[in-house]
Amino acid sequence: MTKYLVTGAAGFIARRVIEKLTSAGHEVVGIDNINDSYDVRLKQWRLKQLSAIKNFTFIKDDICRPGMFDELATKHPDCQAVIHLAARAGVRQAVEMPDVYLRTNAEGTLNVMEWCRKMSVKKMVMASTSSIYGANPPLPTPEDADSSHPLQIYAASKKAAEVMAYTYHHLFGLDTTVVRFFTVYGPAGRPDMVMFRFTQWIAEGRPVQVTGDGSQMRGFTNLEDIADGVILGLKPLGYEIINLGGHETISIAELLTKIEQRLGKKARVEYIPRHPADVEANWADVTKARRLLGWQPRVNLEEGITELVNWYLEQRAWASQVLTP
Repeated sequence: MTKYLVTGAAGFIARRVIEKLTSAGHEVVGIDNINDSYDVRLKQWRLKQLSAIKNFTFIKDDICRPGMFDELATKHPDCQAVIHLAARAGVRQAVEMPDVYLRTNAEGTLNVMEWCRKMSVKKMVMASTSSIYGANPPLPTPEDADSSHPLQIYAASKKAAEVMAYTYHHLFGLDTTVVRFFTVYGPAGRPDMVMFRFTQWIAEGRPVQVTGDGSQMRGFTNLEDIADGVILGLKPLGYEIINLGGHETISIAELLTKIEQRLGKKARVEYIPRHPADVEANWADVTKARRLLGWQPRVNLEEGITELVNWYLEQRAWASQVLTP
């Protein structure tokens, strides 16, 4: 049995990672400050699912708080690896709150790595983002595509974290797997993402806002596949950046139609101008993930959308009230 630290424990991806690790017999210490970056009811629901797990310990705290990791070192000195999923995520909110994003995603990551150095923790898996590839990457996008021209401070802060992680690998031998996520979706997902928004808006008869003309292409990646990829990234690799992305691409307009079909309701569509932080197309080349991790996406889009819609309908009493910024 291994003891893991998971940051961002109340997050969308972290919940599923924790469930998989603990069900395999491992012990997990989870940290989250339960901030209000989006509707906290989703975070509270996720934590409720984890609360009955006996080999899971939750600590409500902030990775940017001075002294937090010193306290962690005293209470849990035996963590052997960290899965660093804590972040301020989302491209549009970052435009309005750049300081918060930089502090959490860069300074917070530095704090995690300093804890690793001081505690002789040798392995870190760190979440990053496909947004790092900027406006016009080759499609599908490989890891060596240019990532020096991000379009938003969110992606820029993640790039900073990646570069610092390489420095800690070089200087202190911190074995690091950086996993770049491509448009993750699934039950209890972030409410600023298109899957949750479309599902809620159509189900409740609210206007459905589509940016641009809906022709933007995405390679959506199911939560189950992402969680599996994160855990596979715990193997010793030195320092590697690895894409985790879906195997099916679809336009936003086509996605809207599929959700309409699952709900049996037509959307009232409102077209709005595209945001300058948005990208036109985004899907992953996962050749490296197959080679190094033995990973490939398995959940098809039809199955994943059905699971998400069913979850929403089961949780509708409160999920219908979740704010969708």
